[in-house]
Parts: sequence; structure tokens; C-alpha cells
Amino acid sequence: MPKPIQPSTATSDTLPAIVFDLDGTLIDSVGDIHANLNRVLTERGLRPLSRARVQSFVGNGVPTLIRRTMDHLGLDPADHADLTARFLHLYENDLTLTKPYPGVIAALEALRAAGHPLGICTNKPEAPTKAILDHLDLARFFPVVIGGDSLPQRKPDPAPLLATAKAIGGTILFVGDSEVDCETAQAAAVPFLLYTRGYRKSPVSALPHRAKFNDFTRLPGLVEKLLAAKPGGEKGE
Repeated sequence: MPKPIQPSTATSDTLPAIVFDLDGTLIDSVGDIHANLNRVLTERGLRPLSRARVQSFVGNGVPTLIRRTMDHLGLDPADHADLTARFLHLYENDLTLTKPYPGVIAALEALRAAGHPLGICTNKPEAPTKAILDHLDLARFFPVVIGGDSLPQRKPDPAPLLATAKAIGGTILFVGDSEVDCETAQAAAVPFLLYTRGYRKSPVSALPHRAKFNDFTRLPGLVEKLLAAKPGGEKGE
């Protein structure tokens, strides 16, 4: 079971924390999601799905991924719990294809060195989230991790992001890649930075954002620029 969320002891003069979504933002995980979802399907004599189709189902957490897959294939909804459990068992033990996006580690090191606390707010369940962070040597950056099962609510409900902010302490900027992340930031009244090479399905122009970037080497400078600017509306660069 996820551990209770503890409030932070951060002081009011701490720089804003940078909170990240995980899949499609920090890491490209579709390869492992695709491979293990197809393992579940082929075990049951079902046809495998293309990577593009599986990527279109990603977002809103594993239960939604499985539900969208089942709806697409016309499967019995009564099998949802079993398919979800089997997928999670396989996925948590197979992380061979998941990689950080280029420049992620250097960006996290620069942000941490500048004094920004860092956190994760994802719809991926907490156990596989932490397994991936450990596997990719990213756990050292994130003392606060809120997963899709850490609270009763999941993004785009603002509760997980607000819980992340409370655990870290102080104000936050939220970095994500998708419609779900954008909606979450808006609901929580938090500035949103959009990574444009992730898993979004809508045009960049359709997602309100404070700033956008397609290269993580730009992120530390972009954060510095935003903090130096006067507060403004949610818009692109």
C-alpha cells in the first residue's frame, strides 16, 4: 500500500518546486507498455495491437488503458480486474524498453542545483512508478512521488497535484505532455509547462500553457526566464 503523504518542512523562501508527469514527459515508456499489453492479449488468444494504437490508449492510468483496450476489442467488462492485474504483474517486472527522454537527467541535475525541489505526479500506480525511477536512476531526484493509486482521485482531478505541492511545500510549476496534465494544472491553478514530444493527442495550440519546449536542455533556462518575468496568463511562448 502507498505510504501516507507527509507534509513538507520546506520554508517559504524555497524556490518553486518543479513537479513532473512521468510517462510521455520524463520517460518514453510506450515500448514496454505496448509489449506487455500484447503479452496479456496473446496469452488469451487475442490479436496484438500496434504501438500507435496502444499509445492512443495511454493516459488517465492503467485501469483506463485496459478499459480502452477492452472496448476496442469488444471484450467482456467483467474481465477488467483480471486483465489489469496481469498487465501490472508483467509490466512491473519488464522495463527493458523504457528510457528517459534525451536531456532529462542533465535538466534535473541543473534544476536541483539551482535550488528547485522536484516531485512526480503521475497516473501510473505508485509501485511501477518507483520501480521505473529506481531502474533509470531517477529516484534520487524525487523525494515526493504521487502515483495514480496514492489517493482515491487521479488526474485530471487536481487532488494529486495539490497533494504533491503540499508534500513538497511552497509553490510549484507543473511539467507535462498531455491533455490530462493540462486539465490538471488548470484545475489546480498551477502554471503549466508543456513538453511537446510526448503523448498528447491534440494540437499544441489547443492546450493552454505558460510555456512549451521540445528539448529538455532548454527547460532550466525556460524556468529561470518564467520566474524572472511578471506573472501573466496561460499562453504559449
